[in-house]
Amino acid sequence: MNTNDNKIKNYSEVLENKYGADGTTERNIFEQQAYDFYSGMVLRQARKEAGITQDELAKRTGTTKSYISRIENGSISPSVGVFYRFIAALGMRIEITKPIG
Repeated sequence: MNTNDNKIKNYSEVLENKYGADGTTERNIFEQQAYDFYSGMVLRQARKEAGITQDELAKRTGTTKSYISRIENGSISPSVGVFYRFIAALGMRIEITKPIG
């Protein structure tokens, strides 16, 4: 990997060097933590854009403020069912499409 210009040339190589090859336990743990963090950031941003507090979102979804806080902090990931309740409570929708090609 050449980083003479301080730019990453191959991110897969960086991940492999730091967390192991794709499919290894260490890499899977890292990827799950990354997904949890990203999901939390998406939820936080959507909640703030909707002007809803964690407490209000908890009331709307039958969860708790601390549960939402843990998701937003990337500590845990919600189940699919709870995720859909968040989406509905935030006035959003999910669109699943099949890739072309």
